[in-house]
Amino acid sequence: MNISFENITIRNTEDRDIDQLVKWWNDGSVMAHAGFPLGLGTTAEKVRADLKSDSDDTRRRLVLEHEGKLIGEMNYHVLDEKAEIGIKICDFSCQEKGIGRKALSMLISALFDRGIREIVLDTNLANKRAQHVYESLGFRKLRVNIDSWQDQLGRMQSSVDYSLVPGDFIDYRNEKVNKEKE
Repeated sequence: MNISFENITIRNTEDRDIDQLVKWWNDGSVMAHAGFPLGLGTTAEKVRADLKSDSDDTRRRLVLEHEGKLIGEMNYHVLDEKAEIGIKICDFSCQEKGIGRKALSMLISALFDRGIREIVLDTNLANKRAQHVYESLGFRKLRVNIDSWQDQLGRMQSSVDYSLVPGDFIDYRNEKVNKEKE
């Protein structure tokens, strides 16, 4: 995948991205919201090996660029006509600027164009900012899973499951249309 809109690019992860991904994934401040306040403890070799199994048809790890600078990562995993997606804007200076909403619009549109009929994701119940973004894109809350998993520090965490179908999708690449919907 290699898609661009305005100053945002989503592309397949390449070898040149691995060191940055490892740095982010091992940084507890970046990974805390995902339940890894101590980071993942991964290596470049492991990431490189994992990337070898990526395929457009099954699973793809992607990087997110803004104005030519690597700022985060995205991914999708396909099961039949359903895809599970994820996004993480790792450069804190690029958060809360609308980049994530547009990047998600780009990825969601590309997946729907490929014939995906439903997109699912989950987020930490405490991550209200992410929930707001997902719901603004048309995702519907399916369920809240209270105390469903334990983070690295032994704290119980809760999550929210979301689903999106094409008819509910609000594409934030067209801000004028979306301002009218709000």
